[in-house]
Amino acid sequence: MNGRSSRGGAPRKLGGALEHLISEQSPQTLLAVVQGAWLKACGPAIAANSEPVSERDGVVTVACENGMWAQELELMGEELKPRIEALIGPDRIRGWRFTADLSRHR
Repeated sequence: MNGRSSRGGAPRKLGGALEHLISEQSPQTLLAVVQGAWLKACGPAIAANSEPVSERDGVVTVACENGMWAQELELMGEELKPRIEALIGPDRIRGWRFTADLSRHR
């Protein structure tokens, strides 16, 4: 034998396998999909200070660290939508609601 698994090919990285498993097992609600895409769509600075926490009728509520973050993201709402939609698919989000109560959700 040459050290390869019986499936052939090189061993896969554990991170990729876990990511695939998590995506298969996660609920496919709009909120869950947006939460899964949030870091990639918004970047680490925004994601560290905000989090999608609920969804109703296509409107996603994002809890922010404070009023300044909520206001900033409110201004960026139209910019965030295409970033998220590029990851989750078009026309799934009808709108955004930003609140300044992230500590309540953590």
